[in-house]
Amino acid sequence: MLKRSVLLAIVLGAVPALAGAQQNLSAQDRVALQELTTRYARALSTCAAEEYADLFAPETGYFASNIRGEVVGRERLMALVGSERHCTGATAPPTTAGTAGNAAPRPAPTAVITPSPTGATGRADLGNAGQYDDEYVKTPKGWRFRSRTVISRQEQAANLTVQDVVAIRRLAGTDLGHFDDVYVAGADGVKRFRTSGVALGLSAEGVTGRAYLKNNGGHYEDVYVRTPQGGWRFKSRVYQPSTIQ
Repeated sequence: MLKRSVLLAIVLGAVPALAGAQQNLSAQDRVALQELTTRYARALSTCAAEEYADLFAPETGYFASNIRGEVVGRERLMALVGSERHCTGATAPPTTAGTAGNAAPRPAPTAVITPSPTGATGRADLGNAGQYDDEYVKTPKGWRFRSRTVISRQEQAANLTVQDVVAIRRLAGTDLGHFDDVYVAGADGVKRFRTSGVALGLSAEGVTGRAYLKNNGGHYEDVYVRTPQGGWRFKSRVYQPSTIQ
């Protein structure tokens, strides 16, 4: 009876470790993941909006950066591409499905791939622009981005990580569905996608945030600070009513 109890305890004790075990990545997986980064660079540089959106996990995959916020969902991802500067000029390549345009694809950075319990993670150096921090998931159609986050050089200098910016956006309330997408008119008068959720910045006070409420409800001006325990809290949140009647 004692031996059986000991064996049961060993088996049960091993379950959490197995549940959190890293997946093995084959050489073929690693080639496919680097190809995902190559396809990303090609789609973005050639303004192939649908091709770009197809690189993310359906429904939940997202791109994030300080200016763009957290851009999740196919329509938003396509709108992001259509708002890129090189895609808004009169001679910009088209953004229709399957059309790469005539622009030369930008060089794709090499991603350093690491297995993870949910798939894989990656990091790609962008020089003065900072770095990509990626999460990948294997779908029925192959590897896709679970998330791709830009950490700028300024954010790196402030010791901000992907985990920090995710925690800040959750603190701000991005999961509550109260915030609106922001569209800004360009020099041609056309309004294009700018930000989804909360746009982040840096100041002497801490990390700043701006989030526009739905239905023209004004916006929040936030300042977030790191706690001694390593979490994040509001230093201030100021509501600004809409000036548009």
